[in-house]
Amino acid sequence: MNVIKLEREPKKESSDLAHEVLNNLKASPDLGLFKCVQCGMCTSTCPAARHSDYDPREMVKRVLENDLSVVSDDKIWNCFYCYTCHSICPSGNSASEVNQILRQKAIKEGHGARKITSFVAYGDSFLEFGIGSIPNDFFDTLIKDFGMEYLDLKVNLDDIRSDLGLGNYILTGDSIKEVGDILKGTGFKDRLEKIRECKNKDSKSSEDKKDNE
Repeated sequence: MNVIKLEREPKKESSDLAHEVLNNLKASPDLGLFKCVQCGMCTSTCPAARHSDYDPREMVKRVLENDLSVVSDDKIWNCFYCYTCHSICPSGNSASEVNQILRQKAIKEGHGARKITSFVAYGDSFLEFGIGSIPNDFFDTLIKDFGMEYLDLKVNLDDIRSDLGLGNYILTGDSIKEVGDILKGTGFKDRLEKIRECKNKDSKSSEDKKDNE
């Protein structure tokens, strides 16, 4: 078993990335990042590791070694956030929490734009209707995965809800405005626009690349 030997109080200059993770608002106060013994329990139970080349043990190792390349590594986007690693770690670490912080850092540095732009439509739905909804671009994929039953469900959703005695889930104009004001006030709309800008830049970069080929 490989064990990363760190002092009880690691020198900041040797573990800048690890300290950045621990000081992040998303990090739990008791996150045991420096207690990691590289036992591999997280990887052995990780569904993402089973179906991809994602390795939470390796990710944590790279953070502790101050390997900044982990932030731009596409592998970190394979985590499901199921928190199995969180529940199984004997040292009280949470690879899932570490992953979330790395992703936020990746987005901030412009590395993860392509991974999140497809979800902008979810945000647009909150702004337009006050509730989340599945983007139209996903329908064909969902029908392919779940069959025509999914299309039947979407077409007859109102009748199904009525038969079950469920109320209308569509918000009224005042409620939509209230939700919209909250989203704008918290910077949600601005964040969506920044993601959209990244998407446009990425598309332009791809077009320029094709033109140069």
